[in-house]
Amino acid sequence: MSESIFSKIIKREFPAEIVYEDDELIAINDINPQAPVHILIIPKREISTLNELDESDAILMGKIIIVAKKIAANKDIAEDGYRLLVNCNKNAGQTVFHIHFHLLGGRIFGWPPG
Repeated sequence: MSESIFSKIIKREFPAEIVYEDDELIAINDINPQAPVHILIIPKREISTLNELDESDAILMGKIIIVAKKIAANKDIAEDGYRLLVNCNKNAGQTVFHIHFHLLGGRIFGWPPG
């Protein structure tokens, strides 16, 4: 498998606007935002799809949700509401095969998502 753009961002080989980082995660502004706030939360360990996760990843997945909550508060979208979305494989819209969660906010969302 070829190296993803996210791996290059993590290694600082490709520029990105970083909004959060720790030892396990990095969060960046999406370069093609679908909302006023559109941040990608990415594990630093490369995992292609959700289908590759197992029980040992439970803490990491929980941490992503906690980090999303903190970023939403920092971006002043927590009270009005936000969406946390992850795509799994091509038919669901996954285009970069390194799992990542989309944190979207700052506008009203409909259902189903378009």
